[in-house]
Amino acid sequence: MLIPWHQYTMHPALFKGDKKGQYWFMEATIENRRARFDYSILETYEAGLALTGSEAKAAKMGRMSLIGAFVVMRDNEAWLLNATISPYQPKNTPSDYDPEQPRRLLLHRRELKELTGKTSQSGLTIIPLKVYTSHNRVKILIGLARHKKQGDKRETIKKREAQREINRTLKRE
Repeated sequence: MLIPWHQYTMHPALFKGDKKGQYWFMEATIENRRARFDYSILETYEAGLALTGSEAKAAKMGRMSLIGAFVVMRDNEAWLLNATISPYQPKNTPSDYDPEQPRRLLLHRRELKELTGKTSQSGLTIIPLKVYTSHNRVKILIGLARHKKQGDKRETIKKREAQREINRTLKRE
């Protein structure tokens, strides 16, 4: 979503503009909508993403997909797998660029130890929930989750439908 710069009173480094002085605030939020339906989120953590320059620009522009992505712990590091970052400039991208390459997550050592211990329990996994920018840095919200059973999913659908009906009746009145 593009918002005129004069509606924000933030640092100029958070704005993208052209030479004529027209600045626009770039708000990039990529969500994994399926994650909250398929999983019960127990805890959430905010992590940084280690990206190259063109990958960071592409992520800020919203050219990223979290469909089928997950996080694994290897050698006391967290890695994001199966997340797709489309090239920022496809014609200017190196020939060996892989949009689904593993990307390292930047977490504190204490958080890494917590996640390693908790994922060793059976049934718990780490999934990405949302990618966003914070102070011109690309951040990812990851969640420690347990997979829902089919009955839990049906119950979620029933609750959502009931809430829609309530909203419809309130809107009519």
